[in-house]
Amino acid sequence: QLRLVESGGDLVQPGGSLRLSCAVSGFTKDYYAMSWFRQAPGREREGITCFSTYDGDPFYAASVRGRFTISRDNAKNTVYLQMNSLKPEDTALYYCAADVNPPFNKCVLSTREYDYWGQGTQVTVSS
Repeated sequence: QLRLVESGGDLVQPGGSLRLSCAVSGFTKDYYAMSWFRQAPGREREGITCFSTYDGDPFYAASVRGRFTISRDNAKNTVYLQMNSLKPEDTALYYCAADVNPPFNKCVLSTREYDYWGQGTQVTVSS
């Protein structure tokens, strides 16, 4: 059974940095997609970045491009989200998600595509 566990959320000041981790277990497929989503109170869940193991090229939503970086450590079975230049509007519950059958082996930032989700980790950006 695939399991995702996020960690690393915290309270951080505007302009600060934070790194989130997503520990992945129970996964045996070679090709899959991993993504980070976030959800602020009263708003829909937003996909912010993803990659497919088929080509490895990350995709970023415009709201985080140039500030956030997705990466993975295969030896540790962990996916990371490095967040820099944080803004108050980045405040949200952050989720990692896995798509075991990505369309055309590409990642997409649609909640409907993802089969497995973590429980979320809270990021609050405030002075």
